[in-house]
Amino acid sequence: MKVLVIMPTYNEAGNIHKSVDQLFEFNKNVELLIVDDASPDGTGKLADDLAKKDKRISVLHRQGKEGLGAAYIAGFNWAFGKGFDYVVEMDADGSHRAVDLPKLLEVCPSNDLVIGSRYVKGGQTVNWPLHRQWLSRGGNIYARLMLGGKLNDMTAGFRVFDCSFLKKLDLKSINARGYSFQIEMAYRTLRAGGRAAEVPITFVEREIGTSKMSSNIVVEALLLMTKFGIQRLLRIS
Repeated sequence: MKVLVIMPTYNEAGNIHKSVDQLFEFNKNVELLIVDDASPDGTGKLADDLAKKDKRISVLHRQGKEGLGAAYIAGFNWAFGKGFDYVVEMDADGSHRAVDLPKLLEVCPSNDLVIGSRYVKGGQTVNWPLHRQWLSRGGNIYARLMLGGKLNDMTAGFRVFDCSFLKKLDLKSINARGYSFQIEMAYRTLRAGGRAAEVPITFVEREIGTSKMSSNIVVEALLLMTKFGIQRLLRIS
């Protein structure tokens, strides 16, 4: 099973070394692609230094901050060209624990999408302020109401895709750039008949740096869910 972990980065100089060290401590047989959006703080240079020391690490430099969705799609296409079987979406800020990844990979052979979920039995969040918890839970409730399906954590960013399934999706038509990308990818997977599973994880709030979450990202996600929800209702009727 050839697995590529994709880590998009933007100003993660304070986190990248620890996140990479922990990834390989618990997952020695995976490879890593760091996708850096020209971080002003030098994250890209640090990533290059790591790649020089470890052949399991590659770096994809992009010309500017184009959003999470565009970074992952670039990473997916890179993985397709290298013959990987599975791609992992994983944050570089330490919020996605490397120790949880083997649990996701364990159930990959029978699924097209595996989500590291905060909102199934055994899942949890650590050090998250109340307003972030309410925002996340509220967003997922709204997603289930508008989009249907039984996934409890459609906004989760820690997930694994089967590359053979991903290739069947029209990635060029995906416009979501922020965290709504995760919602759209989960929705498209279910609509395409993909098999999806949720595995409980512990999500830990970052200790260094600031969250990329903004009001624009929230609005984008709400508009996208509403759009897809209306389209779904029209198909049903």
